[in-house]
Parts: sequence; C-alpha cells; structure tokens
Amino acid sequence: QVQLVESGGGLVQPGGSLRLSCVASRSIFGLNDMGWYRQPPGKQRELVAKLTPGMSTSYTDSVKGRFTISRDNAKNTLYLQMNGLKLEDTAVYYCNNAWATIAWGQGTQVTVSS
Repeated sequence: QVQLVESGGGLVQPGGSLRLSCVASRSIFGLNDMGWYRQPPGKQRELVAKLTPGMSTSYTDSVKGRFTISRDNAKNTLYLQMNGLKLEDTAVYYCNNAWATIAWGQGTQVTVSS
C-alpha cells in the first residue's frame, strides 16, 4: 500500500507564498493522474489541482493563476507552489491520485491570516 506524506504548510499572511510537498513511499506519480486536495474548516474536501503522467495540468477556478502543481519523479515527490495566498485558501491540504483511492495522509495545514 502506498503511503503519502504531505509537508510544507504553515501560517502566512495574505499575498504570501508556500510550497507544499507530498512524498510517496514508492514511484506512482508518472503512472497516475495525481492531485492536490484541500479541506477548509467545516467544508468538504475538494480537488484543486491535477497533474497527468504527460504533465498536463488543470486547476479549480479559485486557484488558477496562483497555484502550480509539479512533480519530481526521481524523488517520488509532488509539489504545489502557492502564490498570492488568500484567506479562503486556509485549509488542510492533501495529495492523492485523481480518484482519491490511496489512503489519505495526515495532510498539511495552511493558514492564511493577517
């Protein structure tokens, strides 16, 4: 069973940046559509960014132009570069495949606050 470990979250002011990382216990990113999800307080988890094996990307409208998903196959690591952070980006962020069939990791908390 693949294990996913997210990191890189923290407290940041509006307009700031963070880079999240997700390390997988084995090589999967080049074989599956992968995604970053987030779960704001009291809300459902949503997919915010997706990356295909062919390096095509897609984003939910609320993060387009601000977030960038990428990966490093050699390091079994998926990244989410987040720029221009807004209060509404506050959430726990997770990675998973596009169908969310891998056991969820612990996530990483992103808090945007002034």
